[in-house]
Parts: sequence; C-alpha cells; structure tokens
Amino acid sequence: MPRKQLHLNAFLMSTGHHEASWRLPGSHAEAGSGLEHYKNLARIAERGLLDSLFLADGPVLMGDPGRRPASKLEPTVLLTALAGVTEHIGLIATASTSYNEPYNLARRFASLDHISGGRAGWNIVTTAGADAARNFGLDDTPLHRDRYRRAAEFVEVSTKLWDSWADDAVVVDKESGIHARADRVSGIGHTGEFFRVDGPLNVQRSPQGYPLLVQAGSSESGKDFAARYAEAVFTAQQTLEEGITFYKDVKQRAETLGRDPDGIKILPGIVPVIGDTEAEALELDAELDRLIVPEYAKRQLARTLKLDPAELHLDRELPDGLPDEDEIEGAKSRYTLIVELARREKLTVRRLIGRLGGGRGHRTFAGTALQVADTIEHWYESGAADGFNIMPAVLPSGLEVFVDRVVPILQDRGLFRTGYTGATLREHYGLPRPANRLFDTAGTAQGHTGIGLATAAAG
Repeated sequence: MPRKQLHLNAFLMSTGHHEASWRLPGSHAEAGSGLEHYKNLARIAERGLLDSLFLADGPVLMGDPGRRPASKLEPTVLLTALAGVTEHIGLIATASTSYNEPYNLARRFASLDHISGGRAGWNIVTTAGADAARNFGLDDTPLHRDRYRRAAEFVEVSTKLWDSWADDAVVVDKESGIHARADRVSGIGHTGEFFRVDGPLNVQRSPQGYPLLVQAGSSESGKDFAARYAEAVFTAQQTLEEGITFYKDVKQRAETLGRDPDGIKILPGIVPVIGDTEAEALELDAELDRLIVPEYAKRQLARTLKLDPAELHLDRELPDGLPDEDEIEGAKSRYTLIVELARREKLTVRRLIGRLGGGRGHRTFAGTALQVADTIEHWYESGAADGFNIMPAVLPSGLEVFVDRVVPILQDRGLFRTGYTGATLREHYGLPRPANRLFDTAGTAQGHTGIGLATAAAG
C-alpha cells in the first residue's frame, strides 16, 4: 500500500521571510513590488509540484518601512495575474473578515476561482491592531471575541452567496433563448448580528463550489474556528511535542463537531536555511542574523509584548511580570509562543530577536537538504503535521534549493507526489467539492440553513 503523502505550501514574502534578507548582496530589494518576481516564484513552486502558494496580507503598513521592504501588493489581484502563468498550483490569498464585507469578498474569490480554473483558496483572518482599525474610521481594534463572532457570520454569508447559484443553473439554450434557469438562482435573505445581505451573488458557482478555506491562528477561539470551518490550518509550533498536541487538539475538536478529521489539514510553518553542508547552512543563518538591526527589532518585540522598549535589554532575558495571554487582544497565540520560547530556552533579548528574525515565531531550521527532509518526515510520521508551510528565509534562492534538493528526497521516500493528478486546489489537498446546500440535485431549492453560526459564535 502506498504511503500517505504530505502537502506542501509555499508561503511567499517579498525578498524572503528573514527580515534581513533584503540586505544580502544578491538581493533585489524592490522585487517584491513587481509582477516578474512573483511570476518567477510561482513557476519555481509549480515546478516543485507544490500544492499551493500563499500570500499574507493586512490592511495596514506593517512596521517601519525603514527596516525592510514594506510595500505589499493586494493578494487577490496578484494571484489573478499568477493564474495566467501557472496551470496547476493552488493560489491562496489572505483577506480579513474585520475590514471587508462578505458580498465583495465572496465575489472576488469566486472570480479568482473561475479565472484560475478552480485553484483559489481564502486564508481567513481576524485583523487586530489599533493602527489597522484607524484606517477604517475606528479608534481601536474590536475585541477578540467580537472579531471571531463577526468572522463566523462572515464565512456563513460567504458560503451562502457561493451557493446562491445551482451548479446546473446556466444552460445556454440558444434555441429557446434561455441562458440560465432563474429558478436555480436564489437570494439568500441573510439577516444577522453583523450583516444583512440579500444576494444572490452576481458570479455563478465556481469550479470548486467555493475556495479552499484556510485559517491561521492558534488561540482557543482560533482553534474552535478552525475546527468548524477550516480545511487547512497554517500554524506556528516550535517543538515536536507542541506540534503533536496542537494537531490532536484541532482534529479532535473537528471530530466532535461531526467533521472528518482528515478533512482539515494541519500545516506548521518551517523556515529552512539550506546549505551543501550543515556548516554552510549555519553560516548563512548566522550571516542573516548579523544583518538584523537590533534596536529596531527590539522596538518590534516590545510592541508585540505590550512593553515600553526601555524595559527590554539586549543582553538580558525578558523581564518578569509580562501580561497573560488573556490580557492580549491581538495575535494571542503568537504572543504566547514567543514568551514560552524565551522562557524555555532562557534566551536573552538579543538571541530571541535572532530566533524571531527568520520567521516571526515559526520554526527555523538550518541544515542540509537531507536534514531538512528528515525533519519534515519526522514531524509528519510523528503525527504533528499533514504537511508544511514552507517559508524560505531568502527568495528566490531559498525556494529554488528546496524545490531542487528537498522535494526529490521526499519523492524518493514516497512522501510527495511525482506529478499533479488533480486539476483543482481541493483535489491537490484530497478534499471533496462541497455540495450546494441551497439547491439539491433534483432541481428544487432547499433553503439555506447556514453552517452553525450560533454554535460557532458561542465557541
């Protein structure tokens, strides 16, 4: 019996995930704002037969643009362009439920799914931070629990809209003059706590039914949300034990809700720094860390920890008396990960900054291609992951070396595909096309019951 195969997603970020990647001599620091850079990366990822590529996003200028390239193209627009230069790879974009409206966003993702032939995915996020809030006329970010209640209703409305056209609605009968059956297109009549949307969507049901639903967040609310809605989860885990615990937790929550646990794929992030030898990889990793500007990185860390930068000293450990996760309104799980990493390994602020510089809390690993492949296999076989979110420290070189050196090892071990066998992103992930819950296959409208908003909001 063939081995079950893992899933690999390429998480692309301008010149690379390491904050100092733009300072390397061979880096093209402005490439992240141009289409050609991303076209090249997409082709490399597809050459490696990766399931998907992913673009993060947020409705705010992230940090000080003096520190690293900060210009960020809108991801659904960029992925629409990349759909035209690729044939197979999935295209996942981040979009916030805090600062969008369901109708417009559902339309954008349905359009991307049509244009790409069924390769779209939506990474659902609940944006935190007063700086983002002020871009939308608010004084401060909504409370954590309110953001997740809005997100649950947002997903419910979006899926209703994607179901507002039956799969057989469009008939294109030129002889009779009927393009689509009006009785197979329906309004959704949604009225809820946050949204009132009549529908129907002005885009017919897309090749995948609706895009792959992805979630990134490991707080208790985040795990509840993932268990109910997500089909893939991007997560950050530093140790194998933490990975196994998170994996079991989310799968069990999904099963409790009546879902097939295999219908939700857990993909921890890994930042591989790869060399011909371990010493070469470690030297590249050290070179990147040397290029970090400590004082800027300290200010960023202080902001994450809700501290005055003066409370942090580069050559001391974190101070005592930090807030509990319950007191943090945004990025709760990332806050806890950083504090636990620093405490567990007794890191000074300087060393902690180095550890975070490569992946903002995701696991950084420096070694040979064989060592990276061994690490991936060990986590996968140990029940800590269904695959990985690959986050190259430097682009494009980090993605190229992963595709050319690590992927063949995984293929030789029977752990990864040797060719695309499906046409859609859902097929890459081994997930079914969702049935239309507004229309049955017999030709009658059923009425849309939603996907458990009340239960999800209570969670």
